[in-house]
Amino acid sequence: MVNRSIEKAQRRVEGQHFDARKNLLEFDDVANDQRHYIYRQRNELMEAEDVSDALREMRVEVVADLVAEYIPPESIEEQWDVPGLQQALAAEFNSNQPIARWLEEDSELGEDELRERIGTAIDAEYQTKEAEWTAAGIDMRLVEKQLMLQVLDQKWKEHLGIMDHLRQGIHLRAYAQKQPKQEYKRESFGLFQQLQDNISREVVRLLARIRIQRNDEIEAAERQRRQAAAARMNYNSAAGGAADGDAGAAAGGGPGPQAGAKVTPFVRGDRKVGRNEPCPCGSGKKYKHCCGRAGAEVAAAGGR
Repeated sequence: MVNRSIEKAQRRVEGQHFDARKNLLEFDDVANDQRHYIYRQRNELMEAEDVSDALREMRVEVVADLVAEYIPPESIEEQWDVPGLQQALAAEFNSNQPIARWLEEDSELGEDELRERIGTAIDAEYQTKEAEWTAAGIDMRLVEKQLMLQVLDQKWKEHLGIMDHLRQGIHLRAYAQKQPKQEYKRESFGLFQQLQDNISREVVRLLARIRIQRNDEIEAAERQRRQAAAARMNYNSAAGGAADGDAGAAAGGGPGPQAGAKVTPFVRGDRKVGRNEPCPCGSGKKYKHCCGRAGAEVAAAGGR
């Protein structure tokens, strides 16, 4: 009877462990699917020689999403945030678009035409930058490829941390009468879509804002760096000298010796009288019981 109870308990524990491993594998399957897609995307990117077409598609999607944030689809003109859109374009893509002037000049300009005009202007600015970089001897295709790989790796690592945090707390959804596995699959899919959008937006933003640093700017930056280093050295030297002066004042009761001043040692004029010798005043007492005693009392009073 006892052995049968022990066997039932062992089977129950084994069943719980099996369910835990099964849930863990199901959660890992979701992450593995995303991992395979990212790794395939990364391998294709490494093998590609020219990613300009993919970047052009990214730029179109990113510009459309940004415009939709400030000009909602199928909305009236009173709902448009034109100043906010102009500021966003300047901040994200370093592009100053006269959208307000366009709308004043053409009252029939709709959201689709406006989105297309903004995208065309950003493409023209990027082509101008590409021509400048090519003239300077910089391989634009290599820069685009390396930047895309860097952003992909960075965003993927951040996504893995978010997914791990989601999996640690997803079991709490059971208290709300929800299936944790279904909730995990649904939210992980949304996070993966957000990852793709973040990658595209970050790549387009960095390529739009990056620029070549001219020689005079490099020299000016180097000059400022040297001046800042010299200022720090002078400040540290002055602070060290002030600290030495304060230490001397604290030890000697006055300001520390100035640099270059000659210090004269103290020399006693008369012979030092011993404590057991006759007092020089002629009282016939020992020095420690006469004048020496009075000096000791004065010194003790000064110490108190």
